[in-house]
Amino acid sequence: MSRLLRPLARVAATAALLVALAAACTPAPSDAPAGRYAGITLSPASPKRDFTLTRTDGTPYAFRQQTDGQLTLVFFGYTSCPDVCPVHMANLAEAMQRLSVGERGRIRVVFVSTDPERDTPERIRSWLAHFDSSFVGLRGSAAEVNRIERLYGLAPSTTNPQSETDTAYAVGHAAQILAFTPDDSLRVMYPFGVRQQDWAKDLPRLLQVGGSE
Repeated sequence: MSRLLRPLARVAATAALLVALAAACTPAPSDAPAGRYAGITLSPASPKRDFTLTRTDGTPYAFRQQTDGQLTLVFFGYTSCPDVCPVHMANLAEAMQRLSVGERGRIRVVFVSTDPERDTPERIRSWLAHFDSSFVGLRGSAAEVNRIERLYGLAPSTTNPQSETDTAYAVGHAAQILAFTPDDSLRVMYPFGVRQQDWAKDLPRLLQVGGSE
């Protein structure tokens, strides 16, 4: 490709990504039957297990203590992710804007990086700020994060750089958002593809203690 065409190609790629994200984030009628969540309901619900990682400001974050009694949404991903991670975060951020200030204050969104090599605290904080400045970013070693993923029955994250100097590698990671209701139970897992409309419907219900009706 010529030098003249390369900038145009980058612009076209960026535009295509923005269009794709906009399409994925556009509200659509929910397909979930009445009375059910848009995600996968766990029966029985699982207890909220504790772990401690480091926040982007360098302070320790004791998960159970920091999220006690809150509706907590946990996602394992990385800031270089081209699709799943930004779409999940964008949909959540937009759905939360439809809630009251009081409701938003009772929700914690926790993003755990699966790419500690590239995801510096500054990078995580800047990336999350594009969606919602209240989102919590956590970082730990790959071994620590994999242990936590296994704790919740998720497949551990994987990286496969082609060489020691490869900085453009992808990270394989779970695509589910884990929803812990205010009774500190893991009650619903939301796969990739859940839409703003679904989140806007489910979040107020999940805020109810126990998350069941």
